Formats: sequence, structure tokens, C-alpha cells
Amino acid sequence: METRTEHFECAIIGGGLAGLCLAIQLAERDIAVVVFEKSKYPFHKVCGEYISMESRPFLENLGLPIADLALPKIDSLGISSDRGFVLNHSLGMGGFGISRYSLDNYLFEIALRKGVRVVQECRVMNVQGNIADGFQIRTSSGDFTAKVVCGSYGKYTPQFVQLQDASHTDNQNYIGVKYHIQTDFPANRIELHNFSDGYCGISEVDRDWYCLCYLTTARNLIENGKDVKQMEEAVLFQNPFLKNYFQNSRFVNSQPLVISNVQFNKKQTDSNGIFLLGDAAGSITPLCGNGMSMGMRASKLLAEQLLLLFNGKQTHRQALQSYRREWNAAFGARIRAGYHLQKLFGKSRTTDFALKALDKAPWLTARLIAFTHGEVF
Repeated sequence: METRTEHFECAIIGGGLAGLCLAIQLAERDIAVVVFEKSKYPFHKVCGEYISMESRPFLENLGLPIADLALPKIDSLGISSDRGFVLNHSLGMGGFGISRYSLDNYLFEIALRKGVRVVQECRVMNVQGNIADGFQIRTSSGDFTAKVVCGSYGKYTPQFVQLQDASHTDNQNYIGVKYHIQTDFPANRIELHNFSDGYCGISEVDRDWYCLCYLTTARNLIENGKDVKQMEEAVLFQNPFLKNYFQNSRFVNSQPLVISNVQFNKKQTDSNGIFLLGDAAGSITPLCGNGMSMGMRASKLLAEQLLLLFNGKQTHRQALQSYRREWNAAFGARIRAGYHLQKLFGKSRTTDFALKALDKAPWLTARLIAFTHGEVF
């Protein structure tokens, strides 16, 4: 029996934050869009779950009723060294907290209302074709064709996407670990606690949950028998603040969400005619600030170029070039600043010295914080 191939103007691989935002923007302009998501909504993702206020108007324009969700507003920052020193500073623009479990599900529901076809529990096995003839997408849910394909698949590159040799900023492999906890913590505050070869963030999100999420080297895990709990007690507990949060909080789920083999390197904004966005275009170090806002802004930049393409105002190749130029202009300096900041943290003596120096130069602290928050869009 012959299977039917479904046709769309745009196919998006990955239904995370950037992919859903892109799909909604295109659907609002009557573009036929399909999104392939390997999981089923709602689901958790390893993420710091802090969104700067630069993104609020954008999310509201997509249809997210932020004012009705009673989300915590965050305007205070604390950064500690494992030697017990804490740098306190205001966040300026500030942000708000929301779990990816809730946010992605809200966007999924908005996408459905806008007419986006979302195929859940679906794995994309192969993409073939070119910008002249279109693309054929083979998935676990059947075959599809599309004029344009966008990759928003996250940190792990599928085999069918061919990337150039990426220049590594850091050859280390990292792991990311996230819990949701309930604890005694100010609702308007976000904290970053350093430990040997890593740092852990904590801030309030929705549901009376607090996101506790940390990044560290794979070496730390290997040296502790690949046992996350053992590593936390041996390494993270060297920071007294982290030891307190781990020992005096109620964990919503006893087992954390863990991702491994994370590398922070700039990749590229396209591959063989496929547009890339979010972490697919380059894993963003946490200290670049606001990876979620950057993913959303990238979706807006790409949507603008794709609409010109679909309306016949530019070619596919011109859209690829324009998107690359816009992406670099929006994020290049911000990502470079984040890579340099990363070198100051996760090292006991260096971090302690840097925090004490910044404490005496609040103007410089404010400037560094501003690097991690973009303009309102």
C-alpha cells in the first residue's frame, strides 16, 4: 500500500523554544508549517529557566498571557565563590522565571491554535534535497516534503546535517544537571554559585518551584564514578551555599534531568540549505546570558528572512546570507563576551579574586551584566 507524502512550505526539526516561536510567526502569515518533535508535550528540559525582559513583548505578541501567569520578576543577582564570598548587584533590566515544562507547552498550544501541524514523538531520520528543488524529510511518522527546512534540534547534531569543522572555544565536554526544588529563597533573586570546574544557578519559576541547574565538566563526573549524587557531595558541597540548598530543600523529583557531551562552540547558521537556529546554530555558554531570549530573537530574525523568501522578495540563497549576517550582528559580541566571562568562573582562586574585584567596581559589574541582556524586541 502506497503511503501518502505530506507537503508543507516550511518544516522545522525540533519543537523547543526557538522552533515553536518560528512556527507561530510563520503560521500567523499563512505559511504552511510542520514541526517535528521527538518528545510529547509537556516535558522538562535542562535549562536555567530565566528569561530577560527583552523577550517579554515578543512572547506577548505571540499570544503568551504573561501578565496573567503571576510569574516571579527577578531583579537581584548574587554570585558566590566556593570560599564563601558573595557579590550582590541589581540586574538592571531584569527578567522573569518560568519552567520550560510550562513555557514550551504554552507555545505548543498557541502553535496548534495558529494552524501549525505539530508531529509529536517523531524522529527525523533523514533530509535530502536542495534549495532549488525542495527537500524530502523521512521521519518515524511518515514522509514529508517542504520548500524550506529549519533545524532547531538543540545541542546534538543529527547525522544527516553536515557541519564544517567547528572551532572549539573550549575542548572540554560538559554535563548539565537540573532539578526543581522548593526552598526558602527570595522570589526576586537569581544566584550563581561557583564550585570546582562548574557553577550552579537557582531562581524561582512557576508552580512554586525553583530551578536549580548546574553545569560542570564530564571529568568531575568520571572522577566520582559517574555517580551524580556522589559528585554533588564531593564537589558542589565545597560551596557552602550549595551545600545548604541541597541539604535543606525539598526536591520535586528525586532524580535530576541530565544532559551530557555538551560542548560550547560556534557552529553555523545553515547547512546545505537548511537554516539553523537556537542551540543548533551554536551552543551558548550560560554566562553569555539568556540563552532562551537569544533563541527567541533568532527565531524572529529568521522569520523575517523566510517571509521575504516566501513572498518572492528574495531567493533562498539570499535568505541564507541575510540570516547569517543578522545572526552575527545580533549575537557575535554577546557570545564572545560570554566565552571570556566563562574563564573567570568555576576556578576557586580566580573566581574568588574576580568577584572581590568586581565588588569594588560596581560600574564594571553593571557593564558585564548589560552584556548578557540584549535590547527589547
